[in-house]
This record gives sequence, C-alpha cells and structure tokens, in this order.
Amino acid sequence: MNWLTNFVRPKLRALVKRADVPDKLWHKCPKCDQIIFHRDLERNLHVCQHCGHHMRMTVEARLRLFFDDGVFERAKLPDVPTDPLEFRDQRKYTDRLRDAQRSSGEDDAIIVASGKMDGRTIVVAVFNFSFMGGSMGRAVGEGVLLAAQLAVEKNAPMIAVPASGGARMQEGVLSLMQMPRTVIAVQQVKNAGLPYIVLLTDPTTGGVTASFAMLGDIQIAEPDAMIGFAGQRVIEQTVRETFPEGFQRAEYLLEHGMIDMVVPRGELRQTLCNIFDLLCRPMPEGSSGALTIPERPDSAQHP
Repeated sequence: MNWLTNFVRPKLRALVKRADVPDKLWHKCPKCDQIIFHRDLERNLHVCQHCGHHMRMTVEARLRLFFDDGVFERAKLPDVPTDPLEFRDQRKYTDRLRDAQRSSGEDDAIIVASGKMDGRTIVVAVFNFSFMGGSMGRAVGEGVLLAAQLAVEKNAPMIAVPASGGARMQEGVLSLMQMPRTVIAVQQVKNAGLPYIVLLTDPTTGGVTASFAMLGDIQIAEPDAMIGFAGQRVIEQTVRETFPEGFQRAEYLLEHGMIDMVVPRGELRQTLCNIFDLLCRPMPEGSSGALTIPERPDSAQHP
C-alpha cells in the first residue's frame, strides 16, 4: 500500500495533471460579458473591443497614455500626518491606510507627474481609485496643490484626472477642507494664464466633483463615466422624484451642458494635443490679446 501511495499515485498524477494557467490572462467585460485576452485589452487601452465599454485603467497605464514615449517624472507628495483624528471604526484608520499602501504600492490616492506631450511640457494629477476608492484626504489636497505649483513653475498646462468616491471620512472636517484648498490651487493655475483641463473618469463623485473637478477651462469625460455629487438613489429619496435612465452619466451631462465633450480613450491624446495647440498658441506680435470689437457703421448709428 505504501508503494502504491508513495510512488505509483504521484506518478499517475504527474501524467494527468493539467498545467497551471497564470492568473489574469483573461478579463470579462462588465457590460457585455465578453471574455477578452489581456494583451488585446491592453492594446485597446482597456476598452472592450466588442461593446466599447471603458474599463478602469491603472495609474501607470494612464500616465503612459499622456506622455511622449510613456516617459514622465513623478513628483514626491508632501508629508502629512497619517491619522490626525486617531479615527477608528471597525478597524484603525492607520491599518486601512497601511493596507492600501501595501496593495497599491502608492503613498496615497493621487499621483503627480510631469513630462512632454507632443513636445510640450504638461503636469498631470491622476487619482488612483484602487487606493481607498480614490477618496480625498489631506494628502490628496496637498497633491493637487503640488500639481498646481509645479504647473506654474514650469509654465505648463495642468490636467486633472479624478476618479473618486469623494471625501475621506476617516479625516472628517480636515478632508472637507481640501475642497476650498483645491479650488485655490486651480485659481493659481488660471491666474498664471495656463490651461487647466479636467478629464472626468468613472466614477467622479462627492467632494471631488464639488470642487476642482468641475472647474476646468475645458471639461472632458470618458464615455459612460459616472459623474455626480450624491448617488442617484439618495437624490431620488430626497426630492421624491425618479430620474431618467443614464442620469449622472457623461452623455447625459454633455446633453445638458455640464461638460464640454465626451471623448473615447483612443482619441483622447490627440484631442488634448489639439486643445493645447489652440490654448497655448502665442499671440501675434504686437497683439494685446484682447478682443477688438469693430465700431458700428455710420448707417447703424442714430442721428
């Protein structure tokens, strides 16, 4: 019996055992349920080739999409107190923060980077939704401020790419204070005469939407991105009305004038390059930069 157990059975198992298949080779589209090979998905910028659904991208993949040859320089986020309120619910905030840092490899939910897009220097602030739902605490507020200061220093346009569930509840009122701070950061960029572009991705909600995410000179959204403040169910229960299908989606907001354009991910880079060509084009020599309004012809003037 020992001979059969210890020798024959392992030999037979080795002959019929299926080779281990690496994880994450295939992905299922959450909208159409089609199975997509991971290389095809990466090649198509994480857009379903069957139905066009835009899946969430990693921060690194999105940054490579923006910058020439995928080359960029990351800025170090300022240090902030990790648990100013010593918050605890079912777990300590410090434990949740540590787990998020370990799983994502990031210090917090925002990454600030600079580099070249079509030969022009730009500064990008990208949210990482996998880090505690992209929630905005003090570190995120400092990140937006850092991005704005970097844009002013480099005389470069700034792109904000929010993906967030809103304020970080574990930081209480300190998280809410990041809303006016990020508004001030945006104003610094605008006061310097630099373009500030916002790319709204899925989802952009809560205090992020109520602050810097809706202040872009041009508001761009990815197709079918969820954009709003409170959730649809909460709003319906508050106002006691039922909203139409697609409420709080990018296309609905475009139709009602809340955003400027909805751009598929494959066209995003060229669209941004075109925008910067227009907004950053130098004025003709001798021009004051102000609009010249022609005088009314004599025939149109009252006697």
